[in-house]
Amino acid sequence: QVQLVESGGGLVQAGASLRLSCAASGVSFSSTGMGWFRQAPGKEREFVGHITGSDHSTYYADFVKGRFTISRDNGKNTVYLQMNNLQPEDPAVYYCATHRLGYYATRSNYDFWGQGTQVTVSS
Repeated sequence: QVQLVESGGGLVQAGASLRLSCAASGVSFSSTGMGWFRQAPGKEREFVGHITGSDHSTYYADFVKGRFTISRDNGKNTVYLQMNNLQPEDPAVYYCATHRLGYYATRSNYDFWGQGTQVTVSS
């Protein structure tokens, strides 16, 4: 049974940083690509970034603009999302997910999802 558990969300001021974690179990983690998505109230869930399982290559949504970094520790079955210079447009529930196949930015190409962690930014 695949389980993904996100943590690290919270309330921060604009310009601050947060690091989100996603601990995975029940999956061949080292060979599985992992994605981060976010969903703000009233909006569609959108792609944030992806890291491959093999060579740890990373891909990001344009709005990240160099502020966010994805990394992974295969020894801990954990993927991270370091978010710097958080802005008022960043608040959302952030989700991690396991990539099944296909284009990494397409939500339907991910099969298992965590419960999400809330990020709130005060201006």
